[in-house]
Amino acid sequence: MTIDRSTLSHFDRERASVFHSWSAQATLNPLMVRDTNGVYVTDEDGNTYLDFSSQLVNTNIGHQHPAVVKAIQDQAALLCTIAPQHGNIARIEAAEKILDHSFEGAAKVFFTNGGTEAVEHAVRMARLHTGRHKVMAQYRSYHGATATSINLTGDPRRWPSDTASAGVVHFFGPFLYRSVFHASNEQEECERALENLERTIQFEGPSTIAAIILESVPGTAGIMVPPAGFLQGVREICDRYGIVYIADEVMAGFGRTGSWFAYQQHGVTPDLVTFAKGVNSGYLPLGGVVINEAICETFANRVYPGGLTYSGHPLACASAVAAITAMEDEGMIENAKMIGETVLAPALHAMTEKHMLIGDVRGVGVFWALELVSDRATKEPLAPYGGTSPAMSELVAACRREGLLIFSNFNRIHVVPPCNITVDEVNEGLARLDRALSSISSAYFG
Repeated sequence: MTIDRSTLSHFDRERASVFHSWSAQATLNPLMVRDTNGVYVTDEDGNTYLDFSSQLVNTNIGHQHPAVVKAIQDQAALLCTIAPQHGNIARIEAAEKILDHSFEGAAKVFFTNGGTEAVEHAVRMARLHTGRHKVMAQYRSYHGATATSINLTGDPRRWPSDTASAGVVHFFGPFLYRSVFHASNEQEECERALENLERTIQFEGPSTIAAIILESVPGTAGIMVPPAGFLQGVREICDRYGIVYIADEVMAGFGRTGSWFAYQQHGVTPDLVTFAKGVNSGYLPLGGVVINEAICETFANRVYPGGLTYSGHPLACASAVAAITAMEDEGMIENAKMIGETVLAPALHAMTEKHMLIGDVRGVGVFWALELVSDRATKEPLAPYGGTSPAMSELVAACRREGLLIFSNFNRIHVVPPCNITVDEVNEGLARLDRALSSISSAYFG
């Protein structure tokens, strides 16, 4: 059927022609964005919103950073694209920048178009390096939406696509607020989670396991900062059984937790690191894998069976160089750490005294979650695991009315602004969130 598009609004044209991810198409209600600047998003009606979501937790340097925009323009005037078998200076400089902030022994960078492809290739490298097939991943995790990465994912988005044949073994990681280990403190939770992990390895067969992949701080699944010693314990287990340790830093990396990578706060050295999102704040599609010396050596004289047409795309790599340089020059990593410690942590914990709906507050840097419950005693979630509820829908709508873009998932609100947000902007966003929470106070029954 032919549609006269000239009679339709942009909103109607969007719904008619674009197939949206993670959505039932008939119920779409997209915000039609006109432009963005810094921590603000403006819609087509001229309404401006404070972006407390960093979109999909990726605009770590905010919107339209002039140095990055200029770098893309300059690169486009010089070299828009070139096949990945050829070298180019933008890719070299991007790789060098990333390695400079990576772990001791980081040797090379393999570039992808995003995080899910980074995970796919990290797993492939680990399997070929070890000659083993199984990969272990946590429940309450997200690793992407392509074939292997969706099977690795430990949240309900996996269920419709789970083939149960991708060589994936899931296990419970530490999460004290909803502990499956009946722990009463972080130390017990850590010890019991590590015992459970090693027991699972022993029953699965250590010689069959190629890798353990962990989000250094699980993101979409709940921002559960691992207890002290957990990641070190995983590293020791991997060493004991010859298992590759993959740190998934797609969401947590590049300043989000107040350091270049979240694993650096735990004193561990991964074998492979997946990244995307914050590496260039999503100004162009880019992801990749940081590879250690041993795995690089595996492919020194052996063909690596994988690649992408746009691997190390010049425009994307130029944007990464400019974004990382801006983060260095403008102290964004330090700002994210300061904002987390001196503004978000005290303010969000203080909100628990006013809003009984807040059952738990957790986070680090500019990476925080509010776990919302209808009863603190029973920890009954405000929305079911894998679903939503009228109260959560109303909260998101109330935030929108307050001019606040917020990241929500199941029964949680995530407070994840850009790394370069100011103290005044954070306080304004928190005031708007406070008012939105007040609007659904009747949803608490405890």
